[in-house]
Amino acid sequence: MKNTDQPAGVAKHILTTTLIAGTLDLVSVWLIYGPIKQKTDMGKILKGIAGGAFGKSAYGGGSDMIVYGLFFHYLIACCFTLAYFLLYPKIAFLRRHVVLSGLLYGIVAWVWMNIVILPMTNVPRGPFKIEGVVIGMLLLMFFIGLPISLLTHAYYTRKK
Repeated sequence: MKNTDQPAGVAKHILTTTLIAGTLDLVSVWLIYGPIKQKTDMGKILKGIAGGAFGKSAYGGGSDMIVYGLFFHYLIACCFTLAYFLLYPKIAFLRRHVVLSGLLYGIVAWVWMNIVILPMTNVPRGPFKIEGVVIGMLLLMFFIGLPISLLTHAYYTRKK
């Protein structure tokens, strides 16, 4: 762990990682539930995210709710990025097993979102479906956990 960047460099890395992982996650969800399963579109996905704060009224909202959904989506991605970035130098497992720890972090992200965060929001809960759990976990493993892990590892191990 050679990197001891100034705060601006740290913030830039966290923001860049947030944008990459958050975008990969959002696009992957849209691809699965949009063109592949033909169940929704990007606007409805983002209104659903905004629904966490605004409840059912978000679904009937316009572009304002889409913007709120984008904001909340990237805020959550930033929280996951920041947490991993701060834990990385303190937990040897994260440094020694970069790919595995990233995949496991995706599972942690799924559990945290579905067991802790979503029950505290206004998002209506549908019936439990194992297919949804598997898809959700896989998406977070490969498009949140893994990119955050790889980019954080690259940040801390790059040569100055």
